[in-house]
Amino acid sequence: MKSTAPMKPGPNHRNNLPPLLAFGAHPDDIEFGCGGVIARETRAGRKTYFVLCSRGEAGTHGKPAQRTAEAKKAAALLGATIEFLELDGDSHLEIRAAHAIKLAGLIRRFRPGVVLAPSLVENQHPDHWRLGKLVRDAARLARFGGLKELRKMRPHAIGQLFFYAVTPDAEPPGITPVLIDVSAPEIIRDWTAAMQAHTSQTQARAYVELQITRAHLRGLRAGVSHAIPLFPNDPLVFDSLARLDRSARKF
Repeated sequence: MKSTAPMKPGPNHRNNLPPLLAFGAHPDDIEFGCGGVIARETRAGRKTYFVLCSRGEAGTHGKPAQRTAEAKKAAALLGATIEFLELDGDSHLEIRAAHAIKLAGLIRRFRPGVVLAPSLVENQHPDHWRLGKLVRDAARLARFGGLKELRKMRPHAIGQLFFYAVTPDAEPPGITPVLIDVSAPEIIRDWTAAMQAHTSQTQARAYVELQITRAHLRGLRAGVSHAIPLFPNDPLVFDSLARLDRSARKF
């Protein structure tokens, strides 16, 4: 599939949705792990921000400049705004209070309703689960008004933190996922184009096929064409059973 022009919000565009903030340890993490969810949300009019914590400088395929350009192109295709945060560098990320405070500062600046981060499963790239833990800590620190490093910024409490899995092995056991239906052809098209923008990676392995197949299998089990799992950090709260009229028990 050829790359398309940057995605524009569909007819349901509205500006009253709280922003979505997605963190990735490397270029391509967000697109491969939950790009279909991003496409669905931006098409619904939700302003979306990507924060990447490295430029893929330790990767086998692609130089940092190339991977940075690929990430910017992919974000544009999904209708998201992107920025890079310098921490310890690719494959050197450490869990430090200072890092969590930096991330908390971003949460206060963007003031998202929902935050997405890599899952905490350790059997994956170590930067992924470490970033997931840092984001989890940051979401809590962002609420604390007395944190001296962030006193110039208003505290902010997010609505929900969800973890995404970049690979099948990164899906956390023991947590029932929320399945996001990404079956619409235009969503699959946007998602695929964003993944294909990472040519340094897709030319090395069949990443696009892997992610689309994962979503297809999840979807078939849930009675839809494609679905992406997100794993909640905290219990979800609903004000009515009317919102709970779909389940994945189709087989």
